[in-house]
Amino acid sequence: MARYLVTGGCGFIGSHLVERLLAAGHEVTVLDDLSTGKSENLPEAAALIYGDVSDPQAMAEAMAGQDGCFHLAAIASVERSREDWARTHQVNLGGTINVFDAARHVAEQPIPVVYASSAALYGDNPAVPLSESSEPRPLTAYCVDKLACEHYARVADRIHGVPVTGFRLFNVYGPRQHPASPYSGVISLFASRILRGEPVTVFGDGELVRDFVYVGDVIQYLTAAMAQPMPGAQVFNVCTGTATSVNQLARLTAELLEKETAVTSAPPPPEGDIRVSVGDPRRLMAEFGFACDTSLRDGLRKTLKWLKTQTP
Repeated sequence: MARYLVTGGCGFIGSHLVERLLAAGHEVTVLDDLSTGKSENLPEAAALIYGDVSDPQAMAEAMAGQDGCFHLAAIASVERSREDWARTHQVNLGGTINVFDAARHVAEQPIPVVYASSAALYGDNPAVPLSESSEPRPLTAYCVDKLACEHYARVADRIHGVPVTGFRLFNVYGPRQHPASPYSGVISLFASRILRGEPVTVFGDGELVRDFVYVGDVIQYLTAAMAQPMPGAQVFNVCTGTATSVNQLARLTAELLEKETAVTSAPPPPEGDIRVSVGDPRRLMAEFGFACDTSLRDGLRKTLKWLKTQTP
């Protein structure tokens, strides 16, 4: 049994991770400011500290006595990063530095950190499928901060001896995902509208392509990286390598819900959107020995089953 801290543990991915760690017999503490996460997502066996990763003292106190830290807390809203640039930077980059700094100070030996980066940092790079060596082309403040987190992870590893592993998450989906998610909330939105008998709306021609990854597969990599910390502050794509268009997603969602639905088109957002985002999972599979093997059909079926319990 180990003691782990999960920042952002009341959120979508974090709460699934907490459940998995508790099921494995570990002791779990969560640091969360509940700005987007929900305390009801947290199992009773987990200890909740209401706090902010951008507060160095709160971060250090939460880290004390832990054997490792999973850092998932972030402000992931691109719109929020435009409206409140300084605050999102303070949380997304400043908070991550606080995590690394606390990890090097709270014990005789630095404790390992596994953190969430983002595939969004590839931006509009057309070199699909995107590999870890593909050039980052961040288009937003959020993406720039995520890329900077990876650079600071190398500082934490090389200068301060903190074992750090990062994962560039593609479009993660599953139960408990908020419809406002900037990456896969489209699934929740489509399902909610279809269940209410309303048409779904796609932007442009609906042929934006994404790489959808089921949350349960993501959790396997997070826990595997913590179980065997690796040197060099390595970063891995977490993706399936499978391309799915928004139109395909809408059709599959309606099929699984056994509902007829109309699809309407809306103009694309003024700033545009990345046309294709699909990852190359080969390095991930070579390092960990397993793949993201939940098919979109199976993952959607689990997600929709949960969503039905949430929709009046």
